[in-house]
Amino acid sequence: MNRAEFHDFFKNSGPIILPVIHVISKTQTAVNINKLIAADIKGCFLINHDFDMETFLPIIRSIRTDYPDFWIGINFLAVTGLVAFPILASLKNEGCRIDAYWGDDARIDERQPYQAEAETISKTRHECGWAGLYFGGTAFKKQRPVDPKDYDVSAMLAANYMDVVTTSGTATGNAAEISKITTFRSALPDTPIALASGITPYNALDYKMVDCFMVATGINIDDDFYNIDSEKLNQLISQCKKMEGPD
Repeated sequence: MNRAEFHDFFKNSGPIILPVIHVISKTQTAVNINKLIAADIKGCFLINHDFDMETFLPIIRSIRTDYPDFWIGINFLAVTGLVAFPILASLKNEGCRIDAYWGDDARIDERQPYQAEAETISKTRHECGWAGLYFGGTAFKKQRPVDPKDYDVSAMLAANYMDVVTTSGTATGNAAEISKITTFRSALPDTPIALASGITPYNALDYKMVDCFMVATGINIDDDFYNIDSEKLNQLISQCKKMEGPD
């Protein structure tokens, strides 16, 4: 998938806003999805920060049943695609469509000439038959540190194994250094890039080179890890509208 195809898919030429909902219950998830739908947001990611995957799966199934047409991506916390893709394929076979998987660590190693782990994940993805989009964490928060001089190599390697190269600042809620993102963009002029930390309505314009904002803290209610503030979301939408059109 190239950048034009990514933006065409979401029918938006500016950064695509995909809020991240930290799931604690079906009801809380539904309340937040309803806020997104009211704001004309096309999709979101759901993540299980507070419990294990087995507890998460019934909530996913129930939410998909209630929102059959909404675009839903999943992050199984600390789980690579090697484990996630067969589970997503199984959900698909049950009739539970998941549109994307975001893995915090795509197992890209810029220090190695051969990407053995990323290759195995890619093979698993194709063999299991799951066909959603893969957002792969590269030089990502809370993973193995990557030397900034190698950001370009990491980005270029990552583009061979995923649909959307996904990076971040140093921690949840921390903005990425703009120099890091410009390096990724220079290395990947035609590949979609997602930024998964630190975006707010106040700094979004600084990251206009990014194709997708995966955002939680920056649009959540103050001191609330779990619930979206509709006003903050609308402010971010307004900022993103300013970035629609050619780069």
